[in-house]
Amino acid sequence: MTSQDAKRVLETALICASQPLPLRDMRVLFADEIGPDTLRSMLDELTREWEGRGVELVALSTGWRLQSRPEMRPYLDRLNPEKPPKYSRAVMETLAIIAYRQPVTRGDIEDIRGVTVASQIIKQLEDRGWVEAIGYRESPGRPALFATTRQFLDDLGLASLEQLPMLTGATGDGESLTHAFAEQASLLDAAAEPAAEPVPAAQPAEGASATVEPVEAADAAEEPPSTPHLPEEPAADAAPMEPHE
Repeated sequence: MTSQDAKRVLETALICASQPLPLRDMRVLFADEIGPDTLRSMLDELTREWEGRGVELVALSTGWRLQSRPEMRPYLDRLNPEKPPKYSRAVMETLAIIAYRQPVTRGDIEDIRGVTVASQIIKQLEDRGWVEAIGYRESPGRPALFATTRQFLDDLGLASLEQLPMLTGATGDGESLTHAFAEQASLLDAAAEPAAEPVPAAQPAEGASATVEPVEAADAAEEPPSTPHLPEEPAADAAPMEPHE
């Protein structure tokens, strides 16, 4: 097989794949006769060949994917005029805090937002495959530590957490974190699939002390609110925040 034929096979697989295609699956295409370096070289060539077109080849957290460019979205939306579900400000603030401060407990989120985090907010994020418990903090009650998943990065079109917008001048509260996260969050549409495996956890915030232990399904008990004096969180579907175009 010539290099040009191999590149055609790889391009076809990328076009037909329903999920991002990792390098290990690309090697299966060629019965491991083509190594990672050659595959990366072909991916670089395909990336250049798709430049200037309505579709681009991007590297994501779980593999490579051909996807429409952001400027094509207004036109493609006309084919599917139904708007994706709206997420409340509470949901988006909670997701932004987890993304930027992970791993965090519900108590950490409550300290930043100043209100009790409703259980349905965490559940909604877990059900969408964007957040999961990765361990427990060694503190009274052993609260669960939450972090984002690889599915979260894929839905944002990112390869790693380092590609999230920088928090220039942000104060670190829930509102400022959500503001920095807003344009990225508009990519979280209704097409997300359940998550597979977690993203390696970011370092705890300065001064935080946490020991992460593996989560076992049998004892994943819900953490009680650590600050019961805080005001109650509004319902998860209240105060909807329109997705950014």
